[in-house]
Amino acid sequence: MGKNNVIDTLNEFLRGQYMGIHSYERLIQRLEDEELKKEFQAIQQEHKQHAMRVAERIQNLGGRPVDSEGVMGSIQGRMSEYTMPHDPEGILEQAIIGEVHYGIEISEEIVRGDLDPESRMLIEDILDRDREHVLYLKQLLQ
Repeated sequence: MGKNNVIDTLNEFLRGQYMGIHSYERLIQRLEDEELKKEFQAIQQEHKQHAMRVAERIQNLGGRPVDSEGVMGSIQGRMSEYTMPHDPEGILEQAIIGEVHYGIEISEEIVRGDLDPESRMLIEDILDRDREHVLYLKQLLQ
């Protein structure tokens, strides 16, 4: 495992964090319930903090962090706007799906293997927090 492989892996993970930030932005724009909007904003802020931590780790490894979700992530985000729900339950379900599939499952695939111990600890901490987001969103859905 070379340093460049670690940096590339972290940058791919970071693109996913930006996708999450932008997904929450689109969901927040559709929410009318102010309390639910605040909950989504709090989760979005955590994703922003996670992105900053990963970017800092990349810099500490001598790399240059990406600053967006990339072209494919942007296209995917734009396409999802057409199928995005408008009701609070649908928006919560969409957030849960995003956290589980993109935030956790795909991220776990991305980081499988090519990470040094310090980077692995950082990513595991972020993924654990994402799992907590899922549980919390499911509680809000009840």
